[in-house]
Amino acid sequence: MTYLTRKEIFMDPQTIIDHLNEILKHEWTGVAQYSQAGFIIEGIWRQVYSEKFLGDAEESFGHAKLVGDKIVALGGVPSVIRNEVKQSRDLREILEFSLAFEGKAVEMYSKAIEMAEELGDRALVIFLEDILKEEQEGVDEYTKLLRDTPAQSGQVGTPKSQMGA
Repeated sequence: MTYLTRKEIFMDPQTIIDHLNEILKHEWTGVAQYSQAGFIIEGIWRQVYSEKFLGDAEESFGHAKLVGDKIVALGGVPSVIRNEVKQSRDLREILEFSLAFEGKAVEMYSKAIEMAEELGDRALVIFLEDILKEEQEGVDEYTKLLRDTPAQSGQVGTPKSQMGA
């Protein structure tokens, strides 16, 4: 009599390989989208944001390398396809695209963690959690960048009691 392992009962490993390839496509998109934003940003904020976006492109490439290597380790073939790149010359819109991009990455990595837990692969869970942490930091950073502050609304130096706080 042959007994099935926990991995065989709950999920075919190809399922997580397929999901990791979706994540890889997302990371490839990040490389292109953030690079393009870094290239085309103009005006007084170029010096600040061009480097930020190009740094985020490098982070996406780092994640792509990690995920691609993991796909191969699991017996799969990494995707070379990316999703549609969202482009704009408007800084606020680029920041909104970036927040949405990072939020989608958090969702995708969270789902992959659930799948790895079903497989009973603790090392894969930890691997994914490390990347998830960086993606969540991206959500947090873009949320703060998009938040209206007293400086943006001309209320610097205004007592909090007059700002509705």
